[in-house]
Amino acid sequence: MLAAYDAVTVSLAYFIALWLRFDCRYSLIPRDYYTNWLYFAPIYIVFSLGCFYYLRLYRSMWRFASYSELMRTAFASAITAVFHTVGITVIFGRMPISYYFIGAIIQFGLVLSIRFAYRFMLLVRKEKHSESEIQNVMIIGAGSAGQMILRDVNRARELSDKVACIIDDNSNKWGRFIDGVPIVGGRDSILESVEKYNIKKIYIALPSASVESKRDIINICKETECELKNLPGMYQLVSGEVSVSNLRNVSIEDLLGREPIKVEMQEVFDFIHGKTVLVTGGGGSIGSELCRQVAAHNPKRLIIFDIYENNAYNIQLELKDKHPELDLVTLIGSVRDSRKMFQLFEYYKPDIVYHAAAHKHVPLMEDSPCEAIKNNAIGTYKTAFAAMIHGCKRFVLISTDKAVNPTNIMGASKRLCEMIIQSFDAKIKAGKAAEIPQLFTHLVKDYNKMLDPVRNKDLYANINTEFVALRFGNVLGSNGSVIPIFKKQIAEGGPVTVTHPDIIRYFMTIPEAVSLVLLAGTYARGGEIFVLDMGSPVKIDTLARNLIRLSGYKPDVDIKIKYTGLRPGEKLYEEKLMAEEGLRKTENEKIHIGCPIPFDTDEFLSQLAELMDAAYANRKDIRQLVASMVSTYHQEGVEAVNSETYKKLVCESADVTVDL
Repeated sequence: MLAAYDAVTVSLAYFIALWLRFDCRYSLIPRDYYTNWLYFAPIYIVFSLGCFYYLRLYRSMWRFASYSELMRTAFASAITAVFHTVGITVIFGRMPISYYFIGAIIQFGLVLSIRFAYRFMLLVRKEKHSESEIQNVMIIGAGSAGQMILRDVNRARELSDKVACIIDDNSNKWGRFIDGVPIVGGRDSILESVEKYNIKKIYIALPSASVESKRDIINICKETECELKNLPGMYQLVSGEVSVSNLRNVSIEDLLGREPIKVEMQEVFDFIHGKTVLVTGGGGSIGSELCRQVAAHNPKRLIIFDIYENNAYNIQLELKDKHPELDLVTLIGSVRDSRKMFQLFEYYKPDIVYHAAAHKHVPLMEDSPCEAIKNNAIGTYKTAFAAMIHGCKRFVLISTDKAVNPTNIMGASKRLCEMIIQSFDAKIKAGKAAEIPQLFTHLVKDYNKMLDPVRNKDLYANINTEFVALRFGNVLGSNGSVIPIFKKQIAEGGPVTVTHPDIIRYFMTIPEAVSLVLLAGTYARGGEIFVLDMGSPVKIDTLARNLIRLSGYKPDVDIKIKYTGLRPGEKLYEEKLMAEEGLRKTENEKIHIGCPIPFDTDEFLSQLAELMDAAYANRKDIRQLVASMVSTYHQEGVEAVNSETYKKLVCESADVTVDL
């Protein structure tokens, strides 16, 4: 149909030019001129249609016609105009000068108008939306991304959105227009413009802006009642994927106030390549992400170890589907089982261990403190011992900022884990690995013989396992993270429960956490506690209110916030390091190393066996025993005890006895 239109248009344009030349009177047109036009018309139609086809004027999506289509139409019209001028003059005879120019201009106008008419009709149809349907949009950012979003909104037939104004901090752009839309000012004009233009939605198109700048703008936008959407990263602008469909709801990560941690991973992947890697707690949030990243970089074998079979099965299916060539082993078991851990290390001989298995829920562990000790402290000890005995090269413990000056048993148990790792490292470096006792909760004669340092000196002679710990803040998106809980509460209409209006926490994302874990595996020299610079802490109350606003509701109006009070063992704030530990820099400025706090390693190791007995006996005074070993553990009703009192407590054990 378009070709048929062009066939009529290109010939009719020059006839109109001839008609205009002779005062719009057909009878005044000389017969020679008319005959020349008539006989040349078929030749010109064939040439023009061929030229238009070659320049793709019949293969463009005219609904999205833009500058490119305009230039190709102009170029095609210029070529055909030259051909018409030369062709009709040489073959049939000279025509009036005005005929050539006016004919070319009319042809260009007719050819172009039909092609842009469809887009024009869409814009007109969109303008006919009733006022109640139209939602005025503000775009923040008058750069390339903002322009693309503006044009995409304008041509989106299915949307009733209309861009009413643009905000940009560049004062040189103020008072100017993009496609008829005014640039009204900088970020200080946001609140005023929202009211003036009756804005319902705000699109943030600042893909290359810093996190701090975005955060400030978002904080201003949050004071409005507008729906807020944010353009993804610069990579999508470069790849040409920027459109309204790429806009996403502003996430909590945008409000953390720091740039994402950037880690050079090539060294990490070179370290993993060709090695057998064990991930304990491999079905959990951190563990499963570790498995994904390790699996993607050619380990010799990946072993997933978890006590919860559903999580382990899910990550097993995922990795088998994505990496069918991977040598994947999935084992169900507990790190508290010495026999299982020895069998695992003896058979598979892992080179690297990422120890993510732990009980992490603070309130639950407060109700079951002995389980926290059994699983976290004793489980770590048994896994670390099995790794050391069987020649593992690196052992990476995942700790938590709750281990710093702990006020709950979960944090105290993780501090015990760190002390275990530091004790192992100290003994190995001193050439006294044989002095590290093994803790058995079952009678295992074969292992007792194998581990006897007198009978088997060679076993301990060449031990060089490097142990390292890492402290994380709260991990967004992990099991037990506060964000999914808030989202669920908002979806149910509230209330959103916050324990205290002043409670603050450090946050990080799962990819950041996993990058740090993997990097520690390469940086490790033994005994370090790696700490991530997580920026400024964030108020949980502020997170809750922001999430409510970004979900389209008003805090305390549409969705209530309820303060429930601090739970047992819960801090108002978390610390990344104990003050006395100090910090050393690494190659990555966001990652630091805490200098180990000195403690009596021999006394600590001797106390662990007695602590294990108390935990398996489910002793009620377990917190007091932990406090005697972790001097920084302070909780209401728990007092640290000295060594003599500790021995007395152990001697006054409960009725339950445990065979060693």
